Amino acid sequence: MSEEFAIIDLFAGPGGLGEGFSRAGRDPASRMKIRLSVEMDDYAIQTLRLRAFLRSFEDFPREYYEALNAGDPLPEWADLYPNQWKHAVSEVRQGVLGAEGVFEELACELDRARETYNGNTILIGGPPCQAYSLAGRSRNKGKADYVPEDDERHYLYREYVRILDRLRPAAFVMENVKGMLSSKVDGGGIFSKVLDDLENAGDGYRLLPLARPAPADGSRAAAQDFLIRAEDHGVPQARHRVIILGIRSDLAEGLVLNGPLVPPHPAQISVNDVIGDLLRLRSGLSSKDDFEAWQAALRDQATAIAASDEVPDEIRELALSLSTANDIPRLRSSQWKAEATSMPEHLRAWFADSRLEATLQHETRGHIPQDLGRYLYSAAFTRAFGSSPKLIEFPEFLQPQHKNRASGDFADRFRTQAANRPATTVTSHISKDGHYFIHPDPYQCRSLTVREAARLQTFPDNYLFSGPRTKQYHQVGNAVPPFLAWQIAKAVRGLLG
Repeated sequence: MSEEFAIIDLFAGPGGLGEGFSRAGRDPASRMKIRLSVEMDDYAIQTLRLRAFLRSFEDFPREYYEALNAGDPLPEWADLYPNQWKHAVSEVRQGVLGAEGVFEELACELDRARETYNGNTILIGGPPCQAYSLAGRSRNKGKADYVPEDDERHYLYREYVRILDRLRPAAFVMENVKGMLSSKVDGGGIFSKVLDDLENAGDGYRLLPLARPAPADGSRAAAQDFLIRAEDHGVPQARHRVIILGIRSDLAEGLVLNGPLVPPHPAQISVNDVIGDLLRLRSGLSSKDDFEAWQAALRDQATAIAASDEVPDEIRELALSLSTANDIPRLRSSQWKAEATSMPEHLRAWFADSRLEATLQHETRGHIPQDLGRYLYSAAFTRAFGSSPKLIEFPEFLQPQHKNRASGDFADRFRTQAANRPATTVTSHISKDGHYFIHPDPYQCRSLTVREAARLQTFPDNYLFSGPRTKQYHQVGNAVPPFLAWQIAKAVRGLLG
């Protein structure tokens, strides 16, 4: 049996990276175990602690399934299993990395992990990305007094480096947005500074790309080589992220890499592959909701679309059929077991839990009647033409009454996720509204549920997100896809022997 490695997870979010690494670590040949997770968000902390508690059992406790399957609140775990719950609370620490005193609080824990595991530790995590993301940079440009050098978010990665210096792990994995490659501060690109600091941290690290072969001469890979496309690795989502793997210099000597550490999957996974088996749900109305009111609002919108000369014939025909349909889905309950009949086998095994008899957190938002019309039009257009319409392609009577709608900044404002392709990137914006994440089935006429977003992010079906629905969406959008993290974890552990 191989030596066990301890995982330290920074900026952990709801635990996407940690879920992948801990799942890979269950293999007796490549044992890894989360020792510490650090996160600042209240609800993500609750999610992480619940998952840490569940992982302390060989099989999740029966009380977990009894509550979920019945739709009941979870029991008080501290009363039922005090030792396991105490361990979970100790493993998951709430703190703002970079705030005064937080590093000092963690330092003893880092030292203890390094000594207990004889240096066999792995550091993972992704510093917050708002300063690097294209959307964040666009917002910052609109601020008259914005100075990149004064934005502390550009330098949060240094807290990661600071902990890397202290822990001196055998390996680390740092994740961030694609925008890090082009972000500039202090007159130059931030990415080269990040790579320099990571390379020189602790005892020194060799930096390796995950999706392409490393340079044979041991030199640093090109910046673009650190970009990994999640859809090329079995994730049903076009999520492009910078992922940097570092191997401690003493372990990297003589290391031979014959190809990509995360080999591509033979075929991309589509939206329909992973959410097509879930129960069809109608949306709700933002105002007083009942089925008759919803159906009347939807039929009014469908009738207007079918009667418009601005609308392509293919969409008018579908809208006309919907305006007279009586088989619109009525259920909104999550207490229903998904049957993954058409899902690829490897993902069916990844998502499934035979003890789970309910589909968790699969409930819809309410929408205003005008948005029902826009969602219907967008979904019907996407079904007919294979891609979601730009805002300019909507008929005038469906255009939102926004002052800046003609600016071009919101061209994808009502975007349907095409059924036969990977989804666009699931982001935390999904917590604000569902306009960029419209379900591909025009008859459902709604945005994605938390569970559908979680499926696109490859969270297992028994993964429960804490907090109100808006906070659940936010956690899902901020996560690393666990299925990709699992592949990375196996590759990292394979290099460490």
